[in-house]
Amino acid sequence: MSPVPDDDGSVRITSSLRIPASELHVRFSPSGGPGGQHANKVNTRVELRFDIAGSPTLGPRQRARLLERLGPELRVVADDERSQGRNRQVAVERFRQRMAAALHVEKVRRPTKPSRGAKERRLTAKRQLSERKRNRRPDLDD
Repeated sequence: MSPVPDDDGSVRITSSLRIPASELHVRFSPSGGPGGQHANKVNTRVELRFDIAGSPTLGPRQRARLLERLGPELRVVADDERSQGRNRQVAVERFRQRMAAALHVEKVRRPTKPSRGAKERRLTAKRQLSERKRNRRPDLDD
């Protein structure tokens, strides 16, 4: 059984990356913990695996970034819900989030100088605060 894919049978990670459902290995097993008879006889726990190192879909930069951040295989487990279908949706969503977060490239910050107006506003605010504090002081001229 494949995870909940988009219309074309793939899982969208970013606007430029879609992972075909055929590359995702899904396994079901009984969920652990309390739950009585239902939990003991129904395979609701979902384990989703994705082979980063062997995926033909990933480009070389994407693969390198994912290998560095996630390792050779990404494994996501969901056993939060009572329903196998809902757990599958949760697992796919977690997979999307982890992949997108690992592929995210932080924008390089270029240091800038404060504008003339910003400097003037800062100095004006400092003068006003200083004046306000000076006005709070008691007169010692008496």
